[in-house]
Amino acid sequence: MKISLLQQMYKDVLAGIPLARESHHYSSLINLCVEQPPEGDGSCHQQHLPSTAGGTGSHQDTDMSDVGPATDDLSNSFANMSSSFCPREVMLLQLTLIKMMVAKAESQEIELHVRQKYCEIFVLLLKEAKIDSKLIHLLGSDDRLLSHMASQSLASLVYFQLKEEAAVNVPWLSFSLAALLGRPGSAGVAACLWTLAAILKETLKGAPGARAGALKKLLAPLDAVLEGFYSAILLHHFDSHHYTSPYSEAANNLISFIDLLEALLVSRIELELPLRCQRILFLKVSYVLNVISSSIPYVIKKKFILLLKKCVLYKSREDAKSGSLFLQTPSLCEDMLALSNVVLQVVNLTWLNQIPLSGKSSYFGSSETAPGHESQGASDQTVLRALSLVVLKALEFKIHNSATEAEIKGDFESSMSQLLMFWRSHGKPSPQSHPAGHHCEWLSLVFMEQDDDMWEAAKSLLLIYLKLDRLRRGAADNLNHKEEESWQLLVHAGGYNPHCIFLFFLENIAFDSTVLLDFLISSETCFLEYLVRYLKLLGKEWPHFVDVCNHFDTRHSTFHPVCSVKPPHQDKQSCVAGESLQNAVCAAEPQAAMALAAAHNCPVFTARQGDNEDAEWNQSDSLTGADSASLLRPLQSLVNYDSSEDSEVESDGKECLVNTKQLRSNNEGEVRRRETGCSCRDDDRNPRTSEVSPPPKLKGSPTSSCWTRMASPDNIAPLRVMLYKSTKCLEELQEAISRLQRRNLFPYNPSALLKLLNHVEKMSKSMNPQ
Repeated sequence: MKISLLQQMYKDVLAGIPLARESHHYSSLINLCVEQPPEGDGSCHQQHLPSTAGGTGSHQDTDMSDVGPATDDLSNSFANMSSSFCPREVMLLQLTLIKMMVAKAESQEIELHVRQKYCEIFVLLLKEAKIDSKLIHLLGSDDRLLSHMASQSLASLVYFQLKEEAAVNVPWLSFSLAALLGRPGSAGVAACLWTLAAILKETLKGAPGARAGALKKLLAPLDAVLEGFYSAILLHHFDSHHYTSPYSEAANNLISFIDLLEALLVSRIELELPLRCQRILFLKVSYVLNVISSSIPYVIKKKFILLLKKCVLYKSREDAKSGSLFLQTPSLCEDMLALSNVVLQVVNLTWLNQIPLSGKSSYFGSSETAPGHESQGASDQTVLRALSLVVLKALEFKIHNSATEAEIKGDFESSMSQLLMFWRSHGKPSPQSHPAGHHCEWLSLVFMEQDDDMWEAAKSLLLIYLKLDRLRRGAADNLNHKEEESWQLLVHAGGYNPHCIFLFFLENIAFDSTVLLDFLISSETCFLEYLVRYLKLLGKEWPHFVDVCNHFDTRHSTFHPVCSVKPPHQDKQSCVAGESLQNAVCAAEPQAAMALAAAHNCPVFTARQGDNEDAEWNQSDSLTGADSASLLRPLQSLVNYDSSEDSEVESDGKECLVNTKQLRSNNEGEVRRRETGCSCRDDDRNPRTSEVSPPPKLKGSPTSSCWTRMASPDNIAPLRVMLYKSTKCLEELQEAISRLQRRNLFPYNPSALLKLLNHVEKMSKSMNPQ
């Protein structure tokens, strides 16, 4: 027998071809030749490999004698192998075959009789060849690749036995209990953790109906032991020399445990009543927070922080199906609240300041930056976003479960203050390289590079604003004007004014409605949930939105002189600079806050809403039934492109879809205007002259514009830049959605969203009837 037998078996299994010979033949062929290590021998690697001599040793005869009748035919198989294949490569091929056959046995694409043959081979390997014990022994190999492959193969076989026999593999369970009850830093712990994590992942790939039962059988015997191991490994002295390197045995055990915790978190969704080991990360999160602030290697801190981010974003299956913004499962609510309380306690104790974010980045082939690409002092933006999201979601959970404003007001203000200082210390500057001029701008600066995180953070701040406003109004029957001013000042100082946040985002995307459309169509972010909530709020707080738009322009004209727009018959004409408005909004200083409050009296932006409009908005706000349910439900279907043949023709002749090429061109021009600044005719300081086009019409204008509008031929026109751009962007979004809906190309029913956008358009046009 030669290596060709093993190679031919590999080809047959890979192609799904039925195995022609009897099961004993194939079980003998892939059975591992692993000898027990002699006591005191330090050569661990060679202990696990078959002899490379021309004949087979006595240990091989002993191992193979238990296999079956076909063993004699293959007893000299390895001795006659080609010299080009060393025993290590043969063993790796055998391990690969075991894992591949388990995967094929689970595949419905393979014929039934072929899968049954594989199952017979597995039974022989487990019952007669005791291959599970050999794989467990191979886990301790110094050869990292062999150890890893043995772990994967063992996990596949344990899962196979769990599924087919509804029983946990006894040798593996004994090995796991012994490893978890021992010292957390001892050898063999990492292999145990790898294998358990791999078994969990295999189980989660199984049929939905069988996953819950399999997980209970697998984790129930380990539940108490895992909780004790959690406490033991996370209460170590991490400043010891064992953790100075991320490649040490102790550090490797800790990293492996993080991977297991992540698998336990994912598996929690399968059980209505999760086990203690699936809840321990929430209930004892203080252990993890202490590890993060210790002196362990940065890579371990980063993995723990990203794991915490997954915890705060976790939703049960019931919550995910219902589309609810708040958790409904009692056990998950309890765990999230426990996690939130602990996180906010340490944040208020300046825990964030103890976490360095300037660790060396990893580069391909090296840990050093290339010449000319110096990045010292730059913070890890991934970790910055993750930590920020953990704090924001903790605040959201805490505030949602508070009954009165007094319960959470102090903690909330303290936590937001710590978070803003944290952002100021580590936040990456904007492309214009100017510091954030307003606290609400930090959200865009920190999260702009990660869409899903940004909308989770924006949604949390929006929900916090809504809950605090509701508690505030519930505590007082009538709020006077001064109290409203104080509330607005507090919101801006805290950096969670929803109108500022939304406008900063629109400005960062150059008011491109196609970006918003992409977010709405994609199921990778929660932008749909955020936008529906925000548009409802916008209808209620339209005057506040106008005030914020006004202050974007007013502050811009204060810090960057804006040339006035005069009637066409005047000799000198000028334009408003399109320079970035990111720091052109009301600041948290008292005088700026008073300016914001004073903006209510601005005659240009005052729009009185009559009873009919209020009634209309109340009707829009109370959207229920099929429209809102389908809108908030996760995307269920793909876009239907069957009706796209007539996409170039509209029956009504209207061109509703945004012209992407033209829009990009306009955006590029807008960026150039921002970079150039105000092109005024000033012979002393700027010899350039500019030609002025007429101001755009608010209705029917094909693109956004940075021009101001002229209120009358005799007066200087008031600034309407931000209000016009933002409402125009929403109007373009509405038109694009409507057109896609008419052609049945939108992936869900957007009727409720269109009603909200339509109401915003009406409010905008009521201020600008012309």
